[in-house]
Amino acid sequence: MTHEEMSLHTRQAMSCSLKKYMEKKPLSHITVSEICADCGVNRKTFYYHFQDIYDLLHWMLDQEALNIVKQFDLLRDYEQAIRFIIDYVDANSHILNCAYDTVGREGMKRFFFADFKSSVSTIIDGMEKEEGCPLAPGYKRFLADFYINALSGILLDWFMDRSVRTREEMAVYTAMALKSSVRSAVRESAGASAPDSAPPAEGLPPHSLP
Repeated sequence: MTHEEMSLHTRQAMSCSLKKYMEKKPLSHITVSEICADCGVNRKTFYYHFQDIYDLLHWMLDQEALNIVKQFDLLRDYEQAIRFIIDYVDANSHILNCAYDTVGREGMKRFFFADFKSSVSTIIDGMEKEEGCPLAPGYKRFLADFYINALSGILLDWFMDRSVRTREEMAVYTAMALKSSVRSAVRESAGASAPDSAPPAEGLPPHSLP
């Protein structure tokens, strides 16, 4: 077994241990010592692989869901990728509830921000090329932030209250909204001037608006 394979095996063992403890108690009450004892490793080994329990949790979710989503053709397979995420949330609700109880709604949004950003940026890049409409860098960043917040917010709403929408509605509506609105946002940018190039409001110097 190579060093990389051994390292992955150790990470996976710690991930399984964390899942087990998350079924029993809040995330904030789970200790590195418990994970080490359960996996038969020392603390030095844990900190070689992870900074803390939250880093382990992020790696676990990244491996089980977010990295898999990145393997979809996100420009073509919106709905399949969204269905996968919804199915994962449904199947692992006890884990996500445990995390939510510790870090709260904003913490969960921050938790997924970097990973959602990669997927959303892939979609925007693809639409930009398909439409032949190069986006201003500032607007492109704004679009990515806009859709990341929308996606994470709507998913967290559904996670906390499943009566809001069925799984089928979540998958179909989210895919429809992404497909139509991202393309429209890219098309509408053609010929539009960036805010920085617009004249300042009368009587005020540039960038002095609140």
